[in-house]
Amino acid sequence: MLLSHYYTGKVEAGCDEAGRGCLAGSVYAAAVIFPEDYQNDELNDSKQLTARRRKLLRDIIQRDALAWAVGVVSPEEIDRINILNASILAMHRALDQLQVRPEAIIVDGNRFKPYRPVVDGIAVSIPHTTIVKGDGKYLSIAAASILAKTYRDDYMDELAQQYPQYDWLSNKGYPTKKHREAIRQYGITPYHRKTFNMLGDGQLSFDF
Repeated sequence: MLLSHYYTGKVEAGCDEAGRGCLAGSVYAAAVIFPEDYQNDELNDSKQLTARRRKLLRDIIQRDALAWAVGVVSPEEIDRINILNASILAMHRALDQLQVRPEAIIVDGNRFKPYRPVVDGIAVSIPHTTIVKGDGKYLSIAAASILAKTYRDDYMDELAQQYPQYDWLSNKGYPTKKHREAIRQYGITPYHRKTFNMLGDGQLSFDF
């Protein structure tokens, strides 16, 4: 059973991202705030769930959460600031959109930057804790992983209609053999991350 809260007695937002290791597409992140006594035994790390189960749980999360939001950082921004900074920025963008202001933040992984929203002209520092494999430990992080994953999958499915040769319906932009073979044959799209190792050969090549 996943835990409901890390910070007792605080309005707590859980954050996670999806698409960090992809060769193409934006990186997505979500932030979710549940009631402090919330329980749902069906929630888990999104990677442990089927696509159908994730979609069903997305509706439940959005119904039950006190607040939820999704943040997006584009491939161009990823190339400019790097994927770690982009992933954290996507989480900050999700937090910015929450209709309920969190008093604490828990984040999947081990890297985050302090989130300081401006309230009445003053930057407020909100405490945060990073939790390795937090999407398998805390309900709000698991929920954020599901929202980030499902909204990003929907986005990649739309892009796949424009660029079917890259097999994005199946690989969602991750570096599969078929994806890399398509890059070798057709070159890159405007949605590919140009600073990533496209062909898996250790080289960054723009000569496509």
